[in-house]
Amino acid sequence: MANEREFNEQVAGLSVSQHGDEPLLDAYSRAVIHAADRISPAVAYIEVSLRDEGRMSDKRPGRALQGSGSGFLFTADGYLMTNCHVVHRAARLDVSLSDGRRFRGELVGEDADTDLAVVRIDAPDLTAAPLGDSGQVRVGQLAIAIGNPYGFQYTVTAGVVSALGRSLRSESGRLMDNIIQTDAALNPGNSGGPLVNSFGEVIGVNTATILQAQGLCFAIAINTAKFVAGKLMKDGQIRRAYLGIGGQSVPLPRRTTRHLNLPIESGVLVATVEPDSPAFRAGVQNGDVLISLDTHAIASVDDLHRYLTDQHIGAPAQLGILRRFDRLDLVVVPEESGARK
Repeated sequence: MANEREFNEQVAGLSVSQHGDEPLLDAYSRAVIHAADRISPAVAYIEVSLRDEGRMSDKRPGRALQGSGSGFLFTADGYLMTNCHVVHRAARLDVSLSDGRRFRGELVGEDADTDLAVVRIDAPDLTAAPLGDSGQVRVGQLAIAIGNPYGFQYTVTAGVVSALGRSLRSESGRLMDNIIQTDAALNPGNSGGPLVNSFGEVIGVNTATILQAQGLCFAIAINTAKFVAGKLMKDGQIRRAYLGIGGQSVPLPRRTTRHLNLPIESGVLVATVEPDSPAFRAGVQNGDVLISLDTHAIASVDDLHRYLTDQHIGAPAQLGILRRFDRLDLVVVPEESGARK
């Protein structure tokens, strides 16, 4: 009884501490509060006016549709990072900051393949979010998400980093690599907001949840976002190489992989070759199976997309293929994706 009485007295003493409420906060709470206080001035609420062109049979003029999402300032001169799917097809962007100020936003560039976009506002006295290093993130560490779910502005949720190195399919169909999985609750409207560590540094850009699942949320690693944002600020787009083929991933016969000593067990079966495309000019035919590009093994369509970077645009590359029972090496000169449109 004496020990219980002493414990109750200690608890009562904490509630009237001269240091205010601080002793009542455990280390976890203090970490979340510190991170939220540090990052909140940089978090933005983005309201999007979209243009609905309507169906072709509908003679009425297009009507404005509304959407919203999140973003965060990553430079002090007004550049914000968000998701591509938040701002795609936007006719108007309005950006609200945590101090109540509201500004018109300008879309600088977007990249559907990584679901990232950069928006700029012209405003004084801005606070940029500190960017961390996603290469240093560890499974189990604290992860804090700040955004505007369902329009409830500056909502904070917390959890842990559940897994690293996940892959996630973007709306464009390409596979996004190095995705951070977290159980910090995300909802529609959180998209584009920051995922931060206990120091208040951004480690990811919140992008997606799995419907009808609990605790399965995903963020694009900030190291990927830094690279993409830099390209968008410079060029307004991400340049990628293009071969001009349609195909699918297929397993390779074990006899073939052993006979040719291949390091992979699958490749990309060519289903179509576009006329006058780089692949067409290189001699690629329907039914060929792509297995390598220069020194990179190609085991899937996603591998091919991953290695068709801007470094290959206009540069001769060696394309390894299987044609029936023979291995051939063709020279292909990839073009810039979209340049033919």
